[in-house]
Amino acid sequence: HSSKKNLQLHSHKFDYLPYQLSYRFYSSCVVMPKVVCSKTYQTPRRPFEKERLNQELRLVGDFGLRNKRELWRVRYTLAKIRKAARELLTLDEKHPKRLFEGNALLRRLVKVGVLEEGKMKLDYVLGLKLEDFLERRLQTQVFKRNLARSVHHARVLIRQRHIRVRKQIVTVPSFMVRLDSQQHIEYALTSPLGGGRVGRVKRKNAKKGQAGSDAGDDTDSSD
Repeated sequence: HSSKKNLQLHSHKFDYLPYQLSYRFYSSCVVMPKVVCSKTYQTPRRPFEKERLNQELRLVGDFGLRNKRELWRVRYTLAKIRKAARELLTLDEKHPKRLFEGNALLRRLVKVGVLEEGKMKLDYVLGLKLEDFLERRLQTQVFKRNLARSVHHARVLIRQRHIRVRKQIVTVPSFMVRLDSQQHIEYALTSPLGGGRVGRVKRKNAKKGQAGSDAGDDTDSSD
């Protein structure tokens, strides 16, 4: 009798066993997409260093950055480029890796406009500064081409789709402008600044002015 009672008490556990096994089987077969979480910036090791804080504040103001994270992103990119250059400098000059990867790195930096063509050596890569990369941002180039009244105004124009590079509208202020695209930064064709349709507020004010003039004409005719 006791064995029958035990079987009755524990029989409900075995009822769900096939469902548990099938769930485990299908969950093990499902392949989840791999999420890539690569670092885009690195916070400074000493957060309260006075000289660094003053330099960062000056750069953020001069180049119209939104926050220091944008500056840290450029600094992280520069650190990776310097690290690659240092590793290549440890190799022999005739080493195939140094010849191949070194030339590719130098050509890419020259194409972006960070490095001059007369300085295509790895030694000059170690001398690059943050300002060299910040100068090539679209926000800075728009201001230098006198398309905006200030660096902050340039950021607003870019975010509001008033600026194009060649035929493509760019809405990212941190877009790195290449040397061959530098002369093709212009107002977008759809922008009112580039001869496009007038803005919403201006159309509204024009409609109000037209309605007011029509009302004045009606009063004059009635008199």
